[in-house]
Amino acid sequence: MKHGKAFLTGLAAVLTVSGLALTGCAGRHPQFTPQNARAQFACVDENNLEKDVAAEAQLEEFSCSFKKWEGTDTLHFTVAVKNVSNQPQRFRVNIFTDNGKAVGGLIPAKTQEGLVESGQTASFVYPVKEMYVNPRTATLKISTISL
Repeated sequence: MKHGKAFLTGLAAVLTVSGLALTGCAGRHPQFTPQNARAQFACVDENNLEKDVAAEAQLEEFSCSFKKWEGTDTLHFTVAVKNVSNQPQRFRVNIFTDNGKAVGGLIPAKTQEGLVESGQTASFVYPVKEMYVNPRTATLKISTISL
């Protein structure tokens, strides 16, 4: 019994020295909720964001905030995309989170006012229904759409 206790004490010391806690990694990207989040924050740690961005696009912004949507505070992704091609573009955005939720849409959402011109940046804010904490990991996919 004494050896088991000594082993656990030693293990706890090793975990503490190595920067780990029993609840996870120290320095890990914080979990934000509507109660503790800044007005705008990084959605996930850069190391936990998988990006698949078309050659015609450059990601200018990927941030999060909590805003009212359908009567409750929920997570919103802000995505800004710059057209780095030499012709007008329309982009398809998909965001997949580690909890299985996904959102996305088109930039620009409607084409009556035209496409994203070469060198210009356009953005959109995507609400995620009933998501009350930011994800730990996410996948962001930006592709072009042929008209």
